Amino acid sequence: MIEKKINNEKEERAILIGLIKKGETEQQVTEYLDELHFLAETAGVITVKRVTQKMQNPDSKTYLGKGKLEEIKSFIVSRGNIDLVIFDDELTGSQITNIEKVLGKKTIDRSDLILDIFAGRAKTARAKTQVELAQYQYLLPRLKGMWKHLERQGGGVGTRGPGETEIETDRRLVKDKISLLRERLAEIDKQSFTQRKERGEFIRVALVGYTNVGKSTLMNLLSKSDVFAENKLFATLDTTTRKVVFEKTPFLLSDTVGFIRKLPHHLVESFKSTLDEVREADVLLHVVDISHPGYESQWSVVNKTLIDIGIKDKPTITIFNKMDKYEKQTFDQWLEDDVKQEILNDLKKRWQTETGGNCVFVSATEKLNIDLLRQSILNKVRDMYRVRYPYKAEFFF
Repeated sequence: MIEKKINNEKEERAILIGLIKKGETEQQVTEYLDELHFLAETAGVITVKRVTQKMQNPDSKTYLGKGKLEEIKSFIVSRGNIDLVIFDDELTGSQITNIEKVLGKKTIDRSDLILDIFAGRAKTARAKTQVELAQYQYLLPRLKGMWKHLERQGGGVGTRGPGETEIETDRRLVKDKISLLRERLAEIDKQSFTQRKERGEFIRVALVGYTNVGKSTLMNLLSKSDVFAENKLFATLDTTTRKVVFEKTPFLLSDTVGFIRKLPHHLVESFKSTLDEVREADVLLHVVDISHPGYESQWSVVNKTLIDIGIKDKPTITIFNKMDKYEKQTFDQWLEDDVKQEILNDLKKRWQTETGGNCVFVSATEKLNIDLLRQSILNKVRDMYRVRYPYKAEFFF
């Protein structure tokens, strides 16, 4: 099996590459590369340069145009300390091979980078199995392209060496490994399902949202627990569940893996079992980082991902987090208080309409509006008890 691993022990320097395709704007691709930069940083990679090219469609052989590749090669030669080239879109095995031939540098795509981060973050047997399964699924269709460098030049008799046999051997080994990992994951999922059933008749609440929006910080605040939280993408891979009690009303609160734009479908498939916590939840808390310039896009990505995994029309509270940061970025010190308040009121009115009145504006770090959030959650949980377990309602409130 051929693996491309980012070596976190030695800081690597990379060039990030994005394509401005038909229907996309330069601003959009700039935002995409901002996120790719954050992903690279999370993996311990230093970004040296960003490169973009406008094309109707990617080149089937080299993804970029030949002229642009030569331009990148010249920069690599002149700079001398570039270790890695990272593309924002998914590449085929043959594209990776062709690009590496031209540039002479290790080349990976966004999916490979995300898989590497997940591999580094996986701590439990379940998370490790899910990530390994996704890695093999990513690798399988790329085997042929990755073996290209072993093929002999020319055609005709005598050009079919052991390469073809090796490819087929590798394919079989990878497929066997995928089957084995799926069986192992099914066994782990069976155990997890049993554990979830043993939690009893409690209303379940799940935190969902884009990665790095503050879900784990809110989890700690609401449940008074100590869930790992840091300012990096995918700080949480495994679902953490805590029993929480608001005003004598108990419920289960779960923190789940963050979503991201262009999340590799192999990862979505592998993490379906982890997302069962979201499917089985009675109430969703959709956390949004309102200070992020692309927060509306992130909000949409999460909603689309939820629909893609079969979740829609579930009672949801949208939590606009990091309001303190939003206000610092939006308002200068000379702006009058009444103008600030008018802008905030317009913002809140807009999202109250968009969410059907089911939203709260908070700051987890500053503990702003947390009491209001608690009350909103409590109201939803009590409503769900009345519907789901009416015979228990009188004991809880």
